[in-house]
Amino acid sequence: MIKVELRDGNFIEVEEGSSLLDVAKSISDGFARSVLVGSIDGKAVGLNEKLENDCKVNFFKFEDAEGKEAFRHTAAHIFAQAIKRLWPETKLAIGPAIENGFYYDIDLDHRLVPEDLEKIEAEMKKIVKEDLAIEGFEVSREEALKMMEEKNEDYKVEMINDLPEDEKISMYRQGEFVDLCRGPHLQSTKKVKAFKLQNIAGAYWRGDENNKMLQRVYGTAFEKKKDLDAHLKMLEEAKKRDHRKLGKELGLFMIPEEGPGFPLFLPRGVELKAALMKYWEEIHRESRYVEIETPIILNKKLWETSGHWYHYKENMYTVKIDEEDYAIKPMNCPGSMIFYKSQLHSYRDFPMRVAERGRVHRHELSGALHGLMRVRAFTQDDAHIFMLPEQIREEIKGVIELIDKVYTKFGFSYHVELSTRPEDSMGTDEEWAVAEDGLRGALEELGMDYVINEGDGAFYGPKIDFHLKDCLGRTWQCGTIQLDMQLPQRFDATYVGKDGEKHRPVMIHRVCLGSIERFIGILIENYAGKFPVWLAPCQVKVISVSDKYNEHANKIMDQLFKKGIRVELDDRTEKVGFKIREAQLEKIPYMLVIGEKELESGEISVRSRDEGELGSMSVDAFIEKISKQIEERENVEVEVL
Repeated sequence: MIKVELRDGNFIEVEEGSSLLDVAKSISDGFARSVLVGSIDGKAVGLNEKLENDCKVNFFKFEDAEGKEAFRHTAAHIFAQAIKRLWPETKLAIGPAIENGFYYDIDLDHRLVPEDLEKIEAEMKKIVKEDLAIEGFEVSREEALKMMEEKNEDYKVEMINDLPEDEKISMYRQGEFVDLCRGPHLQSTKKVKAFKLQNIAGAYWRGDENNKMLQRVYGTAFEKKKDLDAHLKMLEEAKKRDHRKLGKELGLFMIPEEGPGFPLFLPRGVELKAALMKYWEEIHRESRYVEIETPIILNKKLWETSGHWYHYKENMYTVKIDEEDYAIKPMNCPGSMIFYKSQLHSYRDFPMRVAERGRVHRHELSGALHGLMRVRAFTQDDAHIFMLPEQIREEIKGVIELIDKVYTKFGFSYHVELSTRPEDSMGTDEEWAVAEDGLRGALEELGMDYVINEGDGAFYGPKIDFHLKDCLGRTWQCGTIQLDMQLPQRFDATYVGKDGEKHRPVMIHRVCLGSIERFIGILIENYAGKFPVWLAPCQVKVISVSDKYNEHANKIMDQLFKKGIRVELDDRTEKVGFKIREAQLEKIPYMLVIGEKELESGEISVRSRDEGELGSMSVDAFIEKISKQIEERENVEVEVL
C-alpha cells in the first residue's frame, strides 16, 4: 500500500499501481465523475496516471484553471482530428488551450470559410459521440520522427527535431488520430459536448513573418451548454461595446494609418480625457501629491544607470542627437529620480509623494496592437513616493485607499494580488522581509482579502496588483503598487537622517488608472458609451425645432456654456425626431428641445437619455440640476451581464 496526501491535508492508502481516477473514486463516485485531470507531486497528469510511491495528489474540475486548460486542449485535439478527416492533406502545427478557448494552426491549401466551420463542428460532434479513449504514451525521438514523417506532418517533425535528442517524446492517441503533445487530457472525447468554432485568422508559423502563413481557427469549449451560451452572449455584447467601434461612432478617437499604435484623440475624446484628468488632479491634491513633468527624451547614460538600456532596449525607441544616443522614455521612474536628486533631502522631507501624467512610448509588435488597449504611445498616471522604511505600511495604506476610492467611483469591483520575491531578485533577505511585511501588513490592517502570487514580484521588489472587473465579467489589471529598494541604489539617492548621516530612501512605484488610454477604453466598453453626466464629452445637446428658433437656441447654449457645461447645438434643417434619435445614438445625457412653446414660455423641454421626457423647466433649474450631478460626479447604473 502507498500513502496519498490529498489537497486538504488528509491521507488515504491505496494499492500500488492504482490510478489517479481510483483515488478519486475512493473519495466518492460523484467526485470522480466531476474531476477532469489531476496532479501528482505538483506535476499535471491525466486521471489514468498510475501511482507508484507515496505522493501528494490534487484534482481539478472545470472551474479550476488546470481543468479548463485540459478540457480545451482536448477540444483542440478533437478539432484537429475532425479537420484531418475532412481534409486528410491538412498539415497540423500547434493547437494550445488559451484564455477562454483554444486555437489550432493548420497548413491547408483550401481556404477555410465560415461555412466550413459548421462542417468541422458536425464532425467534431461525431467524434464526441464515438467516446474515443484518449491515451497518452511515450516513444523515442526516432520513433516519433518516423511516425510524423509517415503522416507528412512537417511541422511536427520540425518541433521534434528541436527537442533534446535523448528526451522521450510524449504523444496522445484518440481513435485513428495521433498528435505530438505533453498533455494532460481528459480520459475520452465524450465530455466535450459544448463547443463552438468562432473565427479564422492568419498566423505565421512560429510567429516569424519570414515563415509560411498558416490558417488559425479559434474555438471555445465549456462543460455545460448553458455556460457556452452565456459566454457567446457575452461575446456578442462585447462586440456591441467594442471601444474601437464606439470610439468611431461617438467621435472619441481614431488610430491613423500613418501611425499604427499611436491614438489620435478627437475633440470629444479630449473632453472625456480632460474630465477624467480633472478628477485625477483633485484626488491627488487631496492626498498631498506634488506633480512634475519629466522630459520625454533622455540620454543613453540615464537608461544605462536605470538598467533599461540592457534589459528593455528592444521595446524602446532610440534616436541620435548631436552624435549621442538618446531614448524616448518607456517609463517615467528614471525621470522621477532626476527630480529627486536635483536637491538635497532630509528625513523631515518624507514622505514625498510625486505624481506625473507621463507620456511614454514602447515598441509593440503590430500583431499585438488593439485600439486603446494595446498601443505604442500612452500616458501613465504615475506616482513615485519616497519614504523612510518605517513609513512603508502607512504609505501603502494611503495608496490602497486612493485606488479603492477611484474604482468605487466608477462602480468597479476588484480583487487584489500580492506578488512576492522571485528567484532572480536583487537585494538582501532583510530588505525583502521588510518590504513584503509592509505590503502584507497594509492589506491586513485595511481588512482586505488578497491572493498571494509566490515568486511573481518584480526583481527589485514585491508588488500589489489590482484586477478590476467590468460589467461583462472581464478582468483588467490596472492599478499596481511596487516597492523598490534598487533604483535608489542605482541612482545613489540619499537623504540625511536624524543622526546626520546619509541613508537610502525607500521608493514606491504606483499607478492607479494605469494607462489613461487603456482605462478610457475600459470605460467606453463598461458604460457602452453611456457615460455618467460628469464624464460625458458632450453633456447637453440643444435641439432647435426649425431655423425660426435658432437664435433662441443659441442663447440657451451660451448660458450653459458659460456655466462650464459641455454643450453642443443641433440647428440643422432636419426633423426634430431625427435630431433626437441621433442624440440618443450619440448617448448624450440631456437633450433640450427649443420650439414655439419654449420661445413663448422662456422655459426648455428636457429629455433625459436615461429617464426619458422630464417635461418643461426653467433654464436656471436645469443648470442647477445638471451642475449638482457634475459636482457630485454621480455614476450611472451599469447592468452586470
